[in-house]
Amino acid sequence: MRTALTAIFVFGLLVFIHELGHFSIAKAVGIKVHEFAIGMGPKLFRYKKGETDYSIRILPIGGYVKMEGEDEVSNDLRSFSKKTVGERIAVIFAGPLMNFILAILLFVITFYNVMGAPTTRIQQVIENSPAEIVGIQPKDEILSVNNVTIRDWEHLVEEINTSQGEELQLELMRDNEKIQKVVKPEIDESNNRFMIGIVPATEKSLTLALRGSYEQTRMIVVEMLGFFGRLLRRQAISAEVVGPVGIITLVGQASRDGLYNVLYLAALISINLGIINLLPIPALDGSRILFLIFELFRGKPVDPDKEAFVHMVGLALLMLLMIIITYKDILTFFSS
Repeated sequence: MRTALTAIFVFGLLVFIHELGHFSIAKAVGIKVHEFAIGMGPKLFRYKKGETDYSIRILPIGGYVKMEGEDEVSNDLRSFSKKTVGERIAVIFAGPLMNFILAILLFVITFYNVMGAPTTRIQQVIENSPAEIVGIQPKDEILSVNNVTIRDWEHLVEEINTSQGEELQLELMRDNEKIQKVVKPEIDESNNRFMIGIVPATEKSLTLALRGSYEQTRMIVVEMLGFFGRLLRRQAISAEVVGPVGIITLVGQASRDGLYNVLYLAALISINLGIINLLPIPALDGSRILFLIFELFRGKPVDPDKEAFVHMVGLALLMLLMIIITYKDILTFFSS
């Protein structure tokens, strides 16, 4: 029961933040908002303030902000369609943007309070690793890789991984003296990344936590885009794709390990939601932005009825995909 409630809370938070982005910018540019909804299906709770209905619905799988003139023809001066293309793009983009901002904030909380921010100073050298073999030691600080000054831990990880196993010239600081080491990274089969076998020392620093959170978000975005590339080439493994049931299972596993594991997972899911919503798939924010960019270059909007039909078909296909993924998640859940 606690697992389900935790998952619903996490899902609800991510959806709320996403829709709050749309809602806030819509209000800021003067668009009439009819409803701010969290969830889908029948209403569990409804509250009306001013011209807007605020509702929580029974299925915690999404949400929406219903704006005047978004999917229909409207002559109301406060309708979505009467605003400039720039204002409309800002309203649509604000949802995914809020997901990225939330992810960074959750990473900051996690890094600062639990993990600390990873530094370029070494805390541990893994036994029999490339780093141990060449004599790298705990307390060494990595200054540069192949004459490239290392900014932070994430930058170091990136430099090692992009080496593709080629030898690296490391400059280290040991006991206030600079030393040189040559190390050959090895592939870690568990996550398909090149590593030299070191664990970073961490420290509590808001500045480092902010920097680490930004870099962590950036790295996950790059990995997610790589995943979609594999998906398009049909190289993605089906087990990599999960739906609501799979996410509930993941949140349940994280909740057993403590609050900060849940926050870290919530940040990962938030980034995923932000990226997915920016894909140019009908019914998602990315396709709406694409239509607006097309309008900007064309000089006039696409016929609202035609655009609405495209989004309706896209929504139907997305719901079908969700059903298929959920079915797979349920089979996986019971088989495990």
